[in-house]
Amino acid sequence: MLKPILLVCIVVLASTTAASAQRGFAVDTIQTTGGPLKITFIGHSSLMFSFNHKIIHIDPFSRVADYSKLPKADLVLITHEHGDHLDPGAIASVRGKETVVVCAEACAQTLPGGIVMKNGDTKTVIGLQIEAVPAYNLIHKRENGQPFHAKGIGNGYIITFGSQRVYIAGDTENTPEMKALKNIDIAFLPMNLPYTMTPEMVADAARAFKPKILYPYHTGETDPEELVDLLDDEPNIDVRIRKMP
Repeated sequence: MLKPILLVCIVVLASTTAASAQRGFAVDTIQTTGGPLKITFIGHSSLMFSFNHKIIHIDPFSRVADYSKLPKADLVLITHEHGDHLDPGAIASVRGKETVVVCAEACAQTLPGGIVMKNGDTKTVIGLQIEAVPAYNLIHKRENGQPFHAKGIGNGYIITFGSQRVYIAGDTENTPEMKALKNIDIAFLPMNLPYTMTPEMVADAARAFKPKILYPYHTGETDPEELVDLLDDEPNIDVRIRKMP
């Protein structure tokens, strides 16, 4: 049997290790009618939300974090099947016996037991309303003429946390469906070329659906400060730049 002092040391060391794993991640806290929403900006397109004692991981990706040292998920959301969004190793690290996985249909074979959502679906999962929004390319294509992300395959997600509607767009351009969104409080819009949007496309979408807070994410080599300049004349859109390596 471990002596009490040794046991305490082990617990403290484990807590310190977990805290160290998250050190360096930018974190924002948003107040909602259901309590605080904590947003951890992990990297690439990977996010972690903490709300009402629940942990939600979005597109966990092993190259940006050691997910074995991050909290287990109550919910994992996967936007589409590409390897930097659907990473089985990262998902396994945060997936426990009770974890619910929600994914696009193209991911279902890789994620047995997941709940499939198609474009336009709405479901309530772990007490949260989730809406699946189409995510696809209009302009940017591969050399063979096929879009990097074809219509009808990938999802963006709107999650309602108390009073806050949070839109995580996934890999997409400024589609008509995006521009028609209503009552979005917080939006995460991708800006990594050539796969998703230019800063001008992000600005165009933001002007259309007017999120209160806009986080450019999944930016690749694109300078997010360009978006700040483009939306300088939109005082009601709070563009926030956060570190997401």
